[in-house]
Amino acid sequence: MPRFTVHDLAATIDARAASSGEASYTRKLLDKGAEHCAKKFGEEAVGNRDRRDRERSRPSDRRERRLLFHLLVLLKARGVRLEDVEAALAQRTGMSGLEEKASRKL
Repeated sequence: MPRFTVHDLAATIDARAASSGEASYTRKLLDKGAEHCAKKFGEEAVGNRDRRDRERSRPSDRRERRLLFHLLVLLKARGVRLEDVEAALAQRTGMSGLEEKASRKL
């Protein structure tokens, strides 16, 4: 079975962003702007009780997949490429969060 990666999902989001809002949920999100995309990401991150109750019978990774989708849409809305995020993460590998924070210029 071929492996589907985060890069595949990002490419799908890019393709759907190029389509019309009538045909693409992704395009509709992007058309509403980065703030709306951030709100949708937050909703997925936090969830709500009614949704959790309904999802008990669904696969446990469904929320995580939606969360990742909305994160990538938010990055696209802000003009941030997945490769840029990966580069920043690679740069910080081996450094604790406290060290990274202390190294920032205020």
